[in-house]
Amino acid sequence: VHPNVSQGCQGGCATCSDYNGCLSCKPRLFFVLERIGMKQIGVCLSSCPSGYYGTRYPDINKCAKCKADCETCFTRNFCTKCKSGFYLYSGKCLEKCPDGLEANNHTMECTSIVHCEASEWSPWSPCTKKGKTCGFKKGNEVRVREIVQHPSARGNPCPATSESRKCIVQRKRCQKEGKG
Repeated sequence: VHPNVSQGCQGGCATCSDYNGCLSCKPRLFFVLERIGMKQIGVCLSSCPSGYYGTRYPDINKCAKCKADCETCFTRNFCTKCKSGFYLYSGKCLEKCPDGLEANNHTMECTSIVHCEASEWSPWSPCTKKGKTCGFKKGNEVRVREIVQHPSARGNPCPATSESRKCIVQRKRCQKEGKG
């Protein structure tokens, strides 16, 4: 053992030096170099910090830096969250989304464009005028439908959810109230 290397280390280090911090880590911990001003010191952590990903080797587990546009990553070439101003798509950070996809500014991901979908029309309502179904010749009938899928920002907008049209009924007298 080198004279500057100590076995009585702090914080998960297996070997360390006063000047460089950790030189090796206890099993299952990740070795990462942290910059403090102009100096770099070795640190042993149970998981890699943001902006780094862990790789396990038989002799040492290391933290390596993600690509520059990537905030968190699974491997150097597979990003899981992008830095501000970039959109995540298939593990890559892009300034703009590919054709057929839209930028989701809430999740900062490229997502599929979703178009509005409406249900089938309901049957037409009874022909009425001022809420009554008797005592008139012409009235209106209405039909409705539900929105089953709301569109995304660039998706096709939703159609009308109700329609009315004029109708003609057999003229019939209204029964007097109270006489059935």
